[in-house]
Amino acid sequence: MNELTTAAIDLLKDLISIPSFSQSEGKTADRIAQWFDHFQIPYQREGNNIWSQNKAFDHKKPTLLLNSHHDTVRPNAAYTNDPFEPKIDEGKLYGLGSNDAGGALVSLIALFTHYYNSAHMKYNLIMAATAEEEIAGNQSLRGVLPLLPKIDVAIVGEPTEMHLAIAEKGLLVFDAIIEGTPGHAAHPNDDNPIMKLPEVLDWFNNFSLEKVSETLGPVKITVTQITAGKEHNVVPAKVNMLVDVRVNDQYSNEDLAKIIMDAAPCKLTPRSLHLNSSSIEMEHELVRAGIAMGRKTYGSPTLSDQAALECPSLKMGPGLSTRSHSANEYIYVHEIEEAIAIYIELLSKIL
Repeated sequence: MNELTTAAIDLLKDLISIPSFSQSEGKTADRIAQWFDHFQIPYQREGNNIWSQNKAFDHKKPTLLLNSHHDTVRPNAAYTNDPFEPKIDEGKLYGLGSNDAGGALVSLIALFTHYYNSAHMKYNLIMAATAEEEIAGNQSLRGVLPLLPKIDVAIVGEPTEMHLAIAEKGLLVFDAIIEGTPGHAAHPNDDNPIMKLPEVLDWFNNFSLEKVSETLGPVKITVTQITAGKEHNVVPAKVNMLVDVRVNDQYSNEDLAKIIMDAAPCKLTPRSLHLNSSSIEMEHELVRAGIAMGRKTYGSPTLSDQAALECPSLKMGPGLSTRSHSANEYIYVHEIEEAIAIYIELLSKIL
């Protein structure tokens, strides 16, 4: 345990020091591969994705996927620290990607390594360190899944304070258009699309869906971007908007998209329909084991690679979600130490 924990923290320091923006994670993938080489664990690699399965893998057994990502967003302008300097100060390990989701990633890798040689387990284990999570890219977990054996249940590592996010909202993004009649600003125009904007915004602000989830609450609709016009003396032909919809587990993205598009007072086009909500039953043995250890359950409003999975899955990892994408991002060293121990105990109850 001590060796694994120390190695995991050293791995995280190295990952912080290597820029790994989405689609440019090759060098962090190299460093993760070095871990598996050091512990003499065979692995496979496709692009910037690395995965491995336990030594006694048996296709007759159900498979538990352990997954987290090693790509990061770009550091925001408010950083005062060097985002690529993994410094520890008062127990905090600072650096870009430390909290989202480096702490969870290295803790899950340590967990997998702990159980790699174990025989007679109830579940197979697969550890997948994946790329492009931050952009939901084609080479993220979504692109790796067709290369893996059938997955029956998954733990996705994201900062949850090691509590159990048993459900996660999905995401729909709409391009919206308010249409009107273009013309010179000096002439009368009763079809100015900009003047229609208050009514449309009021509709989005007040529209609600009937089905409310016990764990995820209601569907949340938010207008996040508005653009219109280029010249001071020209009435534009349209107003462009972007609409963000966080989907609960009571609707499929396809069904919800149709409901909103049929009702909306403007033209809507969904960008994609594949980022569905996800969940795991409260009665699943993984959840019951976590509850028995004193872990809380909740529904998560933020999106992760869970959206790529069709099997039951829960989100669980060290760190605090609100630190993600923040300036001077950090994770406490003790959070990683505790996470590895909690993960190992959790799996000991079901393996």
